[in-house]
Amino acid sequence: MAKKNQEDRVIASNRKARHDFEILDTFEAGMVLTGTEVKSLREGKASLVDGFGQFYRGELYIENVYIPEYLNGSWTNHAARRRRKLLLHRQELLKIERKIGEAGLTVVPLSLYFKSGRAKIEIGIARGKREYDKRQTLREQQDNREAMRAMRERNRGHA
Repeated sequence: MAKKNQEDRVIASNRKARHDFEILDTFEAGMVLTGTEVKSLREGKASLVDGFGQFYRGELYIENVYIPEYLNGSWTNHAARRRRKLLLHRQELLKIERKIGEAGLTVVPLSLYFKSGRAKIEIGIARGKREYDKRQTLREQQDNREAMRAMRERNRGHA
């Protein structure tokens, strides 16, 4: 059972994306990877920070996702920031393409993980936040934390 838990684990998450973008919709996609990329991911090394999705010849590709070269790889090693094809159903591709056709929307990677031994990536259709939107979000989070802290203190006093 320990192997199963090891297989279903998050490799990388893009917390900056949730800060910089308003996520409108999310999708789970498979990725076309080479053997050395999978081995490098199993070591738990990847970065989604600069990644973005782009359509090319009717297919969705994720670009600028950093998967480092596999240290024990030979001449068959992969390029660290190559374009990688995403595997989605045709209806999902059409839905994403239609949505990002609107002004100001883009595809951003949110997390990269293994699910049943296969590498999956969670992508989101996102709209960029303006600076005041980011400040408003941070203010709301801080207010929620303070309210929870106050309720916890009040409940401790009565217990």
